[in-house]
Amino acid sequence: MYSLRFFVCTSIPLRLLRSPTTMITRCAWPKSDLSIHYHDHEWGTPSHSDAHLFEKLILDGAQAGLSWEIILRKRENYRKALDGFDYEKIARYSAKKIEKLMLDPGIVRNRLKINSAVTNAKATIAVIEECGSLDAYLWQFVEGKPVQNRWRSMKEVPAKTKQSDAMSKDMKKRGFKFVGSTICYAFMQAVGMVNDHTTDCFRHRELGGK
Repeated sequence: MYSLRFFVCTSIPLRLLRSPTTMITRCAWPKSDLSIHYHDHEWGTPSHSDAHLFEKLILDGAQAGLSWEIILRKRENYRKALDGFDYEKIARYSAKKIEKLMLDPGIVRNRLKINSAVTNAKATIAVIEECGSLDAYLWQFVEGKPVQNRWRSMKEVPAKTKQSDAMSKDMKKRGFKFVGSTICYAFMQAVGMVNDHTTDCFRHRELGGK
C-alpha cells in the first residue's frame, strides 16, 4: 500500500550538528543519512522546476507499495536509466527500451510503473503545450502558493485532501498513471505545495509556517 507515513511528520528531538552548539528538532520519519538530508534540504521546499516536478511524479509513482527509503536509494539509478528524467526523451521510448529497463536492477522492475513513466512523459508534454508549463498546471490546485498547515503530530495529517482529489481526477482525465489522490497528496507534500512539517520541526518555520 502506498503509505503517506513515509512523508508525514511527527516530532522527536534528533541531533543535527548544523553548528557545534546547535540542537534541532525535525520530523520523525527520516532515519538514514540519506533521508535526513532529503528532509532537511528538499522535502516540502516549493519547487517550480518542470524537470524536478516531473522527476517527483515518476519517483512517487514508483514508490507505490514500497517505502520512500527504497526509492531514495535508487534515485541516482533512475536518473541514469531514464535519461536524467528528460520527459521528451522518455516519451519516445520504444518497446525495446522498455524491455531493457525491465532488466535494470537499479530501478523498480515493475512493467506497469515503467510503462507509466512513458505515458506520463507524453501527458506532461501535452500539459505543457496547453498550460505553458507543468509548474503552472500543478500549482493551480493550491492557487499558486503553498498551503501552510499546522499539524502537531502525524495523526492529524490527512492521507488526501480535496485539492489532491481534484488534482488526481484531472490528471487521470489527461492520461497520467499512478496518480491516485493519496499519491498526489504525497507529491504535494514533497514539492512544497503543502507545508506538512509538524510545527516543532525546524523546517516548518523555515518554509513559512507560523
